[in-house]
Amino acid sequence: MTDALPDREPDLPSAFIDIPGVRNFRDAGGVGTLRKGVLYRSGSFHALAPEGAQRLKALGLRLVIDLRSPFELEVWPDLRHGLDHEAVNLPTLPANREDTDRPWPEDQAELYPFMAQTGGPSLVAAVRRLGAPGGVPAVVHCAVGKDRTGLTIAVVQSLLGASDADVMADYLLSNAGLGLLDGPTPYIDETGAERISRPISAPLLASSLTWIRTNHGSIADYLRAHGTTDEDLAALRDNLSA
Repeated sequence: MTDALPDREPDLPSAFIDIPGVRNFRDAGGVGTLRKGVLYRSGSFHALAPEGAQRLKALGLRLVIDLRSPFELEVWPDLRHGLDHEAVNLPTLPANREDTDRPWPEDQAELYPFMAQTGGPSLVAAVRRLGAPGGVPAVVHCAVGKDRTGLTIAVVQSLLGASDADVMADYLLSNAGLGLLDGPTPYIDETGAERISRPISAPLLASSLTWIRTNHGSIADYLRAHGTTDEDLAALRDNLSA
């Protein structure tokens, strides 16, 4: 789950921002009441270039939420190049893909409901951090910014009133941002093994959201079941809404 993927497509939607050394970087705003310029999404910063750091500084970056496992961080830590933002690690999945108790599913169709099952604590912590004073502008990222980041951003956008159709349209932009419009692409993961990066599709994210709603009724109630309070949700809206 890292970014040994092809170069970006030359013509990307306007939400994308060129940050040298960072894949799939774009503004998550303009969806629901989420205003632009406060929440970004991307792949990891482990190859961040000095010029990219200066562009992040110009965005006023204050917080980076890294959804990767501790093992991924150890192998490919984010670079800073002098940036002084706060960085927090909130893993969506169990410690690593080889965890014997809860191994990560290799199949995408199994991965998405699995993320909903295991990601509650990470999502609650992300909501709290984004609602905290000084918590934005923020970036949420994982390895390439399509799966774990896709679910986290979808939850935030949904909490801020976005329709499923608008959430899905934003989610699917990662295929363009990662050069996956023409199909699967091989990459080298954090262990040095060759894997296949596959395009995302609407049914994948829908399966996560369906699991949440089937088991908890709503995204807000899912988060409440993992410890979120109404005050946390109100603070998120106050911090991120237009």
